[in-house]
Amino acid sequence: MKKRKIPLRKSVVSNEMFPKKELLRITRSKEGVVAIDPSGRMPGRGAYLAIDPKEAQLAWDKKILDRVFETTLSDEFYQELVDYVAHQKARQELFANE
Repeated sequence: MKKRKIPLRKSVVSNEMFPKKELLRITRSKEGVVAIDPSGRMPGRGAYLAIDPKEAQLAWDKKILDRVFETTLSDEFYQELVDYVAHQKARQELFANE
């Protein structure tokens, strides 16, 4: 049987390639609203971030998403992002043992 190609995407923080399922997508809509996209299907410009709390914190410290989306994001958004990534990382570790 033919092996399926795994789609890869680049993290905007570390510039490393990861399988798409291991990344979190963040989108900016045409109206300029930036949001976390857990499904990976929201319309708009997307940027990918590895599900690693250190990487999310680095994105906040260096305001990487501000540059990628050419906008100014609030500290509340970055805090939500760090919390979401930490939660997802904990879920991955919890369910990896099963």
